[in-house]
Amino acid sequence: MDIVDCILADHDRQRRMFAALEEARDNPDALGKIFKHLKDFLEAHAACEEKYFYPTLLKKGEGAVDSDSAEETTEDAIKDHNKIAQAAEEAMKHKPGSNIWWEWVDKTQCHNSDHMAEEERQGLTDFRRNVPLAQRVRLAVDYLAFESAHPSDYQRKEKVPEEYIEANS
Repeated sequence: MDIVDCILADHDRQRRMFAALEEARDNPDALGKIFKHLKDFLEAHAACEEKYFYPTLLKKGEGAVDSDSAEETTEDAIKDHNKIAQAAEEAMKHKPGSNIWWEWVDKTQCHNSDHMAEEERQGLTDFRRNVPLAQRVRLAVDYLAFESAHPSDYQRKEKVPEEYIEANS
């Protein structure tokens, strides 16, 4: 298993958790618990990518598919992570199952779905093309260890994309 596999597995889990919210639509208690867990997972996932995936992409990537550069891919991803976190935080301010709560959950899901599609098409492709498998496997171990150490109540710090790129290039 390499870091690309880890990210794809996380994306599958995120999709399933958003689907679980739909299945629990008439159960506010379950909605609140599932969404809290999903929010924490999204935060830890983003932080993990920012710690292990994107710094390596910045150093070795070239841009792939419809992205001109690893810097462009990374800048978009950091902005996306911020938008996902902001929408999830807004949802947490409202009663699970209420109309306003669903509006923010839906925004979280839209931002997250757009991000995953772009990342799978651009960043993961670039990574596979330019980062040797042995390095991807080593990064997977670090990635999984980080996620395992932060199973709940994780708060990612919002980042300024340009500052992040400068610090990690």
